[in-house]
Amino acid sequence: MEKPLLVEGAAGVGKTEIAKAVATWLEAELIRLQCYEGLDLPTALYEWNYQKQLLHIRLQDRSGDAEAVQRTIFGPDFLLERPLLRAIRCEARPVLLIDEVDRADEEFEAFLLELLSDFQVSIPELGTVEARTRPVVVLTSNGTRELSDALRRRCLYLWIDYPDAAREVEILRRRRPDIAASRAREAVQLAQRLRRERLAKPPGVAETLDFAAALEHLGPGPLCPATARDAIGALVKDPNDLTGLTEERLGELLASSGDGGS
Repeated sequence: MEKPLLVEGAAGVGKTEIAKAVATWLEAELIRLQCYEGLDLPTALYEWNYQKQLLHIRLQDRSGDAEAVQRTIFGPDFLLERPLLRAIRCEARPVLLIDEVDRADEEFEAFLLELLSDFQVSIPELGTVEARTRPVVVLTSNGTRELSDALRRRCLYLWIDYPDAAREVEILRRRRPDIAASRAREAVQLAQRLRRERLAKPPGVAETLDFAAALEHLGPGPLCPATARDAIGALVKDPNDLTGLTEERLGELLASSGDGGS
């Protein structure tokens, strides 16, 4: 896969898992760059190990050859690789996950465009560093910011929605085979029903996994409103959403989910 893969979808649908699955399939190292507002190039690309440089300068003070010391301290041994440079310099082809790229600003996105076009970076003290092997690149976005058309054109595109109930039960059973099938179905039914509510943060697949595990810990027996309320913090992670999920309301949701309600 020469082109990067851009995966979009709501939070919690499993976008990051795609990169992990690709890395497992290729038996490749997964290198992850977690994007956030204010992410800068030193954090994403490289930094100099200033403490090591200062220590080296002090140890070489007596040599008197300042130019030689300067050449040494700006060599590869003093370079701290961050995810992007690490992916470029990796000997074996890695999988580079650029997670939640929509959280980074437009300036950083412009730098990514340049990087993804030729997979090389310029380090003033060392020159141009070219990729030894082109990494497999997966970018994810939750849609908090509209990505540029230029970035979209550079990538293959995949949209992921929440899995249907049968698929989500299958995911739970594969990830947590210790959880009873009936318990997995109950957890999924409530999660699916909650996603149709107007929640600030609908539960993702990871939350469904946590919820099923919490129910299993609370003991056997059919899922009732009281048990659901005891474990609901594993499924719903917003305080305002939790306020509306009283035991009575959970009883209504359980009844409608059991009947396949809309």
